[in-house]
Amino acid sequence: MTKRTIWMRVLCLGLALLLAACSSQAATQEIPGTTGGGYTAPPMQTSIFDAQAAQGVGGVQIDTSHVSQGYVAASATGDSRLKFQVICGDVKYNYDLPNDGTPQCYVLQSGSGAYTFRVMQNTTEDKYAELYSTSADVQLESEFAPFLRPSQMVSYTADSQCVAKAAELAAQASTASGVVANIYAYIQNNIRYDTQKAETVQAGYLPDPDETLQTGKGICYDYASLAAAMLRSQGIPTKLITGYVQPGDLYHAWNMIWLEETGWITVKIEAPANSWERIDLTFAAGASAAYTGDGTGYTDRLTY
Repeated sequence: MTKRTIWMRVLCLGLALLLAACSSQAATQEIPGTTGGGYTAPPMQTSIFDAQAAQGVGGVQIDTSHVSQGYVAASATGDSRLKFQVICGDVKYNYDLPNDGTPQCYVLQSGSGAYTFRVMQNTTEDKYAELYSTSADVQLESEFAPFLRPSQMVSYTADSQCVAKAAELAAQASTASGVVANIYAYIQNNIRYDTQKAETVQAGYLPDPDETLQTGKGICYDYASLAAAMLRSQGIPTKLITGYVQPGDLYHAWNMIWLEETGWITVKIEAPANSWERIDLTFAAGASAAYTGDGTGYTDRLTY
């Protein structure tokens, strides 16, 4: 073997090792702010039903004592199906309300303004009659207030497992965007899409973030609710959005987050500072395009 041949082999080996090292670094690239710790979450904000502050008639009670904090609460009993309406201007949201007296909290997604709240009881087929209504002039403490607390669609408490997991992941981050990146990666890697559930889910279904975390599976609604619960619990404003995606106008759910600093969520997603950014964890987790579309053409319908 000549000296030239030996040197050529050494050179090739060196290049191969260099390329392997570069490839390894690319594969394990860190998102800035996701490691090292240093992020301090603000105190978790809660939602409660204050029976002493509530007003109503019969078995119907509506608590408007916390509207400045971004939510209203209600409780009712009845013999048939109940609905709770949140009305602000031309915007009307209809929610299911348990008829066994279990309190529920609902976000005021329309921001500050004049609201009307109504409890309705089913009479025949799809017809409802008002049982009680009240109004409130709402001045929010912050535009983010409705999206930093638990609600009927994003249900959690200080004792929830999803909150504990979110705190664990947040402790490993140095910035709010790092918290989002860690939670995004955790859900993407640990929650699989439940095709059978998607094909059999019934109208009125409400997600349970802890159940999604425990079972490791869910539909788009579950992904979005879990992400919102985890992020809100760590002080990051998060919306749960339902609407349509292309192609095919598929009904879908995703999230919008707000960050005060520019930060990377994934290598492909950079969230700008002081603006809402869409994240779609169902799509990121690799669910079939038959349920998530192609990741383009989002049309917002409802915000929770």
